Amino acid sequence: MQNDFLSPTANPTFTLLSLMNAHNTNPPVHKTTTITIARENTIHIVEAFLDPLVTVFTLWAIAIYLEGTLPPSYLILSIIVFSVSYPGHSKIQRTSWQIVKNTLVSWSLFALLFLGFGQMTHSINLFPYEAIVLCIFLTPVLQLMANFGLRTFAPALIKLQGPAKRAIIAGMNEQGLALADRLTQSEYEAIELKGFFEDRSVDRIPSQSQYAILGKLSELGGYAKDHDINIIYLSLPMASQPRVLNVLDDLKDTTASIYFVPDIFLTDLVQSRVSEVDGIPVVAVCESPFMGFSGITKRLADLIFSIIILIPALPLLLLIAIGIKLSSPGPVIFKQRRYGLDGKEIIIYKFRSMSVCEDGNAISQAQKDDVRTTPFGAFLRKTSLDELPQLINVLQGRMSVVGPRPHAVAHNEMYRKLIKGYMIRHKVKPGITGWAQVNGLRGETETLNKMQSRIDYDLEYLRHWSMRFDLHIIFKTIWVILFNRQKNVY
Repeated sequence: MQNDFLSPTANPTFTLLSLMNAHNTNPPVHKTTTITIARENTIHIVEAFLDPLVTVFTLWAIAIYLEGTLPPSYLILSIIVFSVSYPGHSKIQRTSWQIVKNTLVSWSLFALLFLGFGQMTHSINLFPYEAIVLCIFLTPVLQLMANFGLRTFAPALIKLQGPAKRAIIAGMNEQGLALADRLTQSEYEAIELKGFFEDRSVDRIPSQSQYAILGKLSELGGYAKDHDINIIYLSLPMASQPRVLNVLDDLKDTTASIYFVPDIFLTDLVQSRVSEVDGIPVVAVCESPFMGFSGITKRLADLIFSIIILIPALPLLLLIAIGIKLSSPGPVIFKQRRYGLDGKEIIIYKFRSMSVCEDGNAISQAQKDDVRTTPFGAFLRKTSLDELPQLINVLQGRMSVVGPRPHAVAHNEMYRKLIKGYMIRHKVKPGITGWAQVNGLRGETETLNKMQSRIDYDLEYLRHWSMRFDLHIIFKTIWVILFNRQKNVY
């Protein structure tokens, strides 16, 4: 059997992709690094299809029960539902309560999105009321039954894969030890880690106690043959190209699958993935999450949400405009240059909340008891009503409903020199609300650490974006505004 890594025509989706693109159904915890092992396990394949197929089969069952057949409208809807929900997220290693919470929250957001879209397009009229009600309440119940059933039968599925695969890791370094921890701690991976191969002396190896060092790198090939090793992970620094080539040369006489675990996952990766350019594998280290179908989905969601909010809010917008005119002299709408997608300047709109309209090379952030803020403007800022005109920016395509908040050009030019990775946030359109803002990082950033924290949350959003995550941020924004939980908003 040919080594997967050595084959020039092999599919390049090896361990690197799993290391850098771990799935997470819950919104990410701030400042964490995730690492998962290669998704060859049957359970992971089943999980990818489980929730989408349960949803589709539930829809079909309801159609047959109510209609006596499967009308084209149900078939089209099932294709759309499967496309949006596939692949399903991994839940098997979560607690029972986390599975219940995740399923109910995810399905509620998913159902609200489709109901809103159906109402806007009138496509909801294609389905009887009974079908909609049954689908909303029956689907999450069946999803929960399927997920708990999978947990019950997981040991049997693992046994069907045969004996546990024997694995070794070349290179005892940070990423190698992180991979080893996952291999040994996972209950649902049929992989037995035998140990490490390392050339360095003990005093140069990261402190560890539970993993054995089986020998030098030059001995790895012989050990793999003698002990029938199935998987070899090469966790060697990318700068050590001669060592990597020597190891690969020694492994040509083995049948083990070989995976490269590069040290670039320790850098600030954003939407990293393995792709191809005319058959040549390339690794995306920093890429926009809104590529291809994801970009279309994001844009459609922005348009639908903006229209749903703007139309009923028109009387409120008129009242706010009158209030601004009566409370202080000046224009109703405040315009300011900010950086948008790809760092290009855009003009954003807000209801004027101050007595000034600053847009120069030096702009002071709003502070507590700021004399520039009008009394009516303070109310608008506290309730975030001053942000409503930015829905026009969303319709124009300059902004998104959810994304990193745009900063004034003057602030951008200052912070891009002080914070590493600051401009990465401009790989996507800026948002009216964002992951940083719903976590209390809105308003004045009087210290560099506060701005650094905001940027950290922005990059977390880019790494873990999904429509589900966007909906979570929108609902959390509404919660924060309604219950007056906004901090540092002056």
